[in-house]
Order: sequence, then C-alpha cells, then structure tokens
Amino acid sequence: MAGQGSEIKVHRLGVLLVATSALVYSLTGVLTKLITSDTWTIACWRGLLGALFVALYVAWRGRGQPLARVFRLGWKGWVLATVGSLSSLAFIAAFKLTYVANVAVIYATAPFMAAALGWLAAVETFRRATMAAAALSLLGVTVVVSGGLGAGSLLGDGLALLMTLGNAFYMVLIRAFRDTPAVLAGGMSAFQLFVLGWFVVDPLAVSPKDALLLVLFGLSFALAVILWTEGTRRIAAAESALFGTAETPFAIILAWLILVELPPASSFIGGVIVLSAVVSHAWYDFVRDAKPKHAQAR
Repeated sequence: MAGQGSEIKVHRLGVLLVATSALVYSLTGVLTKLITSDTWTIACWRGLLGALFVALYVAWRGRGQPLARVFRLGWKGWVLATVGSLSSLAFIAAFKLTYVANVAVIYATAPFMAAALGWLAAVETFRRATMAAAALSLLGVTVVVSGGLGAGSLLGDGLALLMTLGNAFYMVLIRAFRDTPAVLAGGMSAFQLFVLGWFVVDPLAVSPKDALLLVLFGLSFALAVILWTEGTRRIAAAESALFGTAETPFAIILAWLILVELPPASSFIGGVIVLSAVVSHAWYDFVRDAKPKHAQAR
C-alpha cells in the first residue's frame, strides 16, 4: 500500500509539472507582444538566458559525472539544435505579426504534422485515428488562416505554419535520435540564436522595461523546458500530451487578459475545431494506454 501511495504522489507531481509547463510556455506570445524590441533582439536575449538556465539544469542532472560527458552533444544534437533555432526564430516573428490565438492554434497541430513526417520518413505508422484528427485540425487551421486573407496577419500565420512544421520535424528527429540529449540540444538551440543575434543587432540597445521582460522571457523558456522534462519522466507519454494541450487555451486567455487582444471570429471557430481534434486524439491515446496490453491487442 505504501508503494502504491508513493506512485500516486509521483503521478500527481508529474501531472502538475506538465500542466504548469504548459502555463509557463503559454506566456511566450504575451511576452513577445509586450517587448517592443525587434525579433532578433528578443531571440538573442532569450537565447542567452534560456541557454544559461538550461545548462545549469543539465549540470545538476549530470552531477557526479565528467562535464565532458554531461555536455556532449554530437552531430545529431547539433542538427536538433539548428532545427530548433530556426523554428524558434519563426515562432517569435509570428507573434509579432499576428494574433497570439492564431499562433497558439496553428502550433497545436504540430503532433499531427510530426506524425505525417514520421510516416513519410518510414519512422512510424500513421494511425487512422491520427489521420482523422489531422484532417479535422487542417480544417481548423484553414479557417484560422482565412481570417487573415487581405490583412497584415497573413504573413504571421504563414510564419506560424513554418514554425509548426519545423517543430514537427524536431519531434521526428528526437524520436530518430533517441540517444541524443534533447534538453541539452534545446539549450544549444537557444545559444545559437544568441550568437547569431549578436551579429545582426545590438542586443544592449534595449530599454530598462524591455531588459526586465527579456530576462523573464529567458527564464520562462528554461523553466517550461525543465518542468516539462521532469513531468514527462513521471507520467505516460500520452498523458503528458493530453495535459500539454492546455497550452493553447492558456495562451489565448492570457492574451485576452493581459493584452486585451481579441482575434477575429475565424480564429475562435478554427481554434475550437483544432482543439477538439487535439484533445480528442490525446484522450484516445490516454485511454488506450491505460488499458491492459491484452485489451489493446484486440
């Protein structure tokens, strides 16, 4: 009984950590909008601070081991980091050019894009349930993007789609490079943006207000990565995906409360469609994984 009670506590902690990571990560859109600096300046500061906090976490996780082993990335890790850098840059730029709700909704389709890319690369099968959810989410994204036709948000929606495709590719690479330290790759991804940004802009030319927000941005990025990593260690992958879907409504609600940002009706309609697809698919996987193995075989 004591062992079972301990498992329940670990599980609850895992759920809390993943849900909290979704809330923290959902601050990205709000912080990007509040910071008046350009995309490269934001990426530069977020990269420096995010990489620093992630490096401290990696060092703590690998305490007692040689630093050369703890921070060994390898060429696969650098590929991951580079893909992550490009996706992050598009992510930040998208928030600058369109509604937070649009980016959040489009980004919610990343698991389906990853499933399609994995199927095309013969890494995994594309299940019928995933096909149905992907088709529904594609419809939702079409509705969202249609609201930006003839408006300035269309470029931002396009960057959000590009960013989502990049993140989907990142997910496929993580599965293909299972021996690669994904958290360290994420930190190096952020550091790459810092190095590149230093040559593109003057990162020190920021106002005191922006400097404070940029520090918060870097901290929130690292905190979200760490919380998600620690939470996922404690619960099933399907359950982690289910609670991770909370990021989309969190982002939309925070944008409304803090920025008083109300996107067009097409964003809400498309968002409901996409969220229905994402949540139903995540719930299906959660219920399936909760069944005994012999029941799943049927």
